[in-house]
Amino acid sequence: MKKRHFKLWATAGILLTLALAGCGNKEAKETNEASAKTQEEKVLTVYSAGPDGLAANIQQAFEEKTGIKVEMFQGTTGKILSRLEAEKNNPVADIVVLASVASMDGLKATDQLQSYEAAKNKDKINSDWSDQDGYFYGYSASALGIAYNTKNTTQAPTDWSDLAKADWQNKINIPDPSLSGSAVDFLFGYTAAEKTAWSTIDSWKKNGLQVNGANKEALDAVITGEKNATIAGVDYMAYKAKADGEPVEIIYPTSGTVVSPRAVGILKDAQHVESAQAYVDFLLSDEGQKLVADAYLLPGNKDIAVKNRAALDEIPQLTVDWMGAEAKQLEVLTKFTDLFR
Repeated sequence: MKKRHFKLWATAGILLTLALAGCGNKEAKETNEASAKTQEEKVLTVYSAGPDGLAANIQQAFEEKTGIKVEMFQGTTGKILSRLEAEKNNPVADIVVLASVASMDGLKATDQLQSYEAAKNKDKINSDWSDQDGYFYGYSASALGIAYNTKNTTQAPTDWSDLAKADWQNKINIPDPSLSGSAVDFLFGYTAAEKTAWSTIDSWKKNGLQVNGANKEALDAVITGEKNATIAGVDYMAYKAKADGEPVEIIYPTSGTVVSPRAVGILKDAQHVESAQAYVDFLLSDEGQKLVADAYLLPGNKDIAVKNRAALDEIPQLTVDWMGAEAKQLEVLTKFTDLFR
């Protein structure tokens, strides 16, 4: 009888051990799966319209601060919008950063963004550059001026009309608005605010204005001396080139220019919403805004000091309403394209 009891207890012990082992394996498997899920949630996909150096610095600082890994795709606003359209049935990106508030407002209008009204520091950010319902925030901006080659220029221009003079014949260019969001912003803002804008643009054409690639290509042509001036030159790029020792300077026309905000938003189909919200919070934080200023851009938070560039209140500005502007921008782009065809 004792042997029988011993065998029963032994068998029960083995079964219990196997059961516990099974539970342990199950728990380990669940733990591993949870860990893998956590790691997956900590990978954020960002589509950013540059600038390259700033985007990289923000990525590094954000990753170090939060532990969230960022997968970054960089391109022009146009390229990013094309990529979003191509991926419409299989969304990839969580965050989008565009060099045009009007384009960002267009994403909102087509129900491609989600609101984040609880963003930290949103009250410090320029409300004219941001959506009132929290769909996007204008975290930075560039002003669009006349960038010119200091070696080839004896007298700097002071206003837009100067570039129609004989001194500038065949020596001026403008970024291609089909490739540059800021160039579209300039054309829209300038033609909306100035009654004589289209007449001035036509005078540039008659003076040999060349449509010269995206922003970098247009500025590079001035730096090398191929052209003497870029109309709608992006100021932070000119300031950066000047700091690097290139013979370039930028002025803001006395009659006023367009300040082009750059905005960040969370896509409606974002798979990592909490991480995306953390990214927005970082861009709007003092730390993120200081990185913006270090890249020669205008911070969305006016209390963050800029260096080696004009502050926002030092720039003659044209008044531009960006909300609902995308459709109007398309009309302006079409008219400009027809003019230079």
